[in-house]
Amino acid sequence: MPNEAQNLLEVVSKSVDSLRKSDKKVAEVILADPSTATQLKLAELAQLAEVSEPTVIRFCNAVGCSGFQDFKIRLAGSLAFGMPSAHAAIQEEDELSSVVSKLFDFNLSSLDWVRSKLDLNAIEAAVDAILSANSLHFVGFGASSIVALDAQQKFPLFGVNCQATTDFHQMLIATSMMGEGDILMAISNSGSTREIAQCVKSARDQGALTIGLTGHEGPISRYCNINILVETLENTDLYTPTISRVAALVVVDILSTYVALCRTPEHRKKINDMKRFLSEYRSSGIL
Repeated sequence: MPNEAQNLLEVVSKSVDSLRKSDKKVAEVILADPSTATQLKLAELAQLAEVSEPTVIRFCNAVGCSGFQDFKIRLAGSLAFGMPSAHAAIQEEDELSSVVSKLFDFNLSSLDWVRSKLDLNAIEAAVDAILSANSLHFVGFGASSIVALDAQQKFPLFGVNCQATTDFHQMLIATSMMGEGDILMAISNSGSTREIAQCVKSARDQGALTIGLTGHEGPISRYCNINILVETLENTDLYTPTISRVAALVVVDILSTYVALCRTPEHRKKINDMKRFLSEYRSSGIL
């Protein structure tokens, strides 16, 4: 049963397909306009959904609430996270303007949720480890491989040699050669990808420090010295963007930026000089 810490709008959204037909009608009314739903009386919601009042109460119980008033209080709390991702569900008949609005709503509300759950102590521990590391190696498959590659190109901010590997055999080779002073950062939304977990174990066995960037607790996080949980409101609907990728990219930005801030003034000067050089190079030769 859902617990009180969960975003109720997400609970309702994910429960729709498993609800009874009459309960589903209540859910659809709420998801269509959750803000108005917080102001409705029991009889008014029942009338809008074209169901009985006992059906509304049964629906509230089905999504983990003790009653209608408890449901309204938790619904109002959920709205603090911004537009729910449920509201951003893409329909085949949607026009471009609707798609744009829904995708922005989905990403913004989901990132708000990630921020509310992010463990700053884990972030700080990872930054401290990176500041004293000899090298930093990122691994990931699928959407997570995009995050790994993005992290690699931020090596000026991290201030150490950075690599990213997306091929399993190359991961095994790299991790088997790691040692004390090296860091492996494993990126996986599922937190349970077998190959990534094997690489994390291999790196740790060689004496490397391991950091997980995972969407769920699982085998990978259990093998990590530090695990940064990036809990998202992931929706696997065909037309929904992979928010886990976006969230992981933001967390990598947080890590690299804060590491750079903690580096010496000399290092920060090098970063500024590098950016200035790139800017001058890009603008040179322009007619």
